[in-house]
Amino acid sequence: MKRLSVLGSTGSIGLQTMEVVRSNRELFRLEAITANSSLDLLEQQVKEFRPKLVVVFDESKYAELKRRVGGITEVAAGVEGLIAAATISEADTVVSSIVGIAGLIPTYHAVMNKKNIALANKETLVAGGRLIMSKAKENHISILPVDSEHSAIFQSIGSNKKSELSKLILTASGGPFRTRTLEELQHVTLSDALNHPNWKMGKKITVDSATLMNKGLEVIEARWLFDVNAEDIDVCVHPQSIIHSMVEFVDGSVIAQLGLPDMKLPIQYALTYPERMPIAGEKLDLRKIGTLTFEKPDTAKFPCLKLAYDALHLGDSACISVNGANEAAVELFLNEKIGFMDIPRLITAVLEKHETLNNPTLEEIIEIDQWARKLTLELYEKRCNIC
Repeated sequence: MKRLSVLGSTGSIGLQTMEVVRSNRELFRLEAITANSSLDLLEQQVKEFRPKLVVVFDESKYAELKRRVGGITEVAAGVEGLIAAATISEADTVVSSIVGIAGLIPTYHAVMNKKNIALANKETLVAGGRLIMSKAKENHISILPVDSEHSAIFQSIGSNKKSELSKLILTASGGPFRTRTLEELQHVTLSDALNHPNWKMGKKITVDSATLMNKGLEVIEARWLFDVNAEDIDVCVHPQSIIHSMVEFVDGSVIAQLGLPDMKLPIQYALTYPERMPIAGEKLDLRKIGTLTFEKPDTAKFPCLKLAYDALHLGDSACISVNGANEAAVELFLNEKIGFMDIPRLITAVLEKHETLNNPTLEEIIEIDQWARKLTLELYEKRCNIC
């Protein structure tokens, strides 16, 4: 039986992780769960799964959560609470599914405490890839991808040697604006951006998918997760989201992983690896799909993808800056303070002002992230001919 700590148990990935656990109670035991502020869901999960520890990141919600479930389980809050959940002695595997850079610190501490990681928080490797992967190697723990694209690459590589790899090919749905013109993108609304054609996800990642920044972040994540160069990672727009990603080998063979757009499969695979277990639900039938199509991404319309590649070439601090600026800009967009195309404009402005630093410490990563967020907000407030 694997003993799990789920960071972000009430988010999209967290809820689907709960479904996997619920369907395989003989395989998994929940030791700790965390959420930002969703007390109703946390309370339900505590009463169903009886974890040893429950954490709410929003410290103002601590007293209310303790009142509700304090007689059932231990309750904690804030960053210290997240770290406690990530390092709880009873858990051997941590599901890292907190949205954004907030997932970096608890994931780092989980790695340092020799917990295996099922990684759904791509920002952990976008901002701290060099640090996290080096510490994972030192501590002899595994980091298994939960993102459908990286899970697909992991599955497609299989037992092949790294020297046999030629190229990683990440697929992208293209989001809701794939067929819009550049002029039309200047006027799209928040509700338009949140209307993803294939996937049901949280708001932040849905906007990232619409800008193609999600794919850019996945490129950076893949660079560290699979230890390849940026030049060896390609992106292919595949609107049907059936091929989740592919690997090209030196002999020209291409191996792909296919499936319906459902996150429960990569979640379950990361938790049961190296075994495969049955999973309930509809299975892929290519006869029903009929046609699979592929396109080259348009970086003129979706410059965020190019910004991610630019950041990889500039260095570690550039990746941190791009991620921080993107999180701040997306938050502004979600609050309807800026337009859709202002997101890449703000990120570009921040990237142009960043100073290169490679191999940063955890403290330096946090400092650079905070600098990028602060500058993004300053640029927005001043307008600076950016927005």
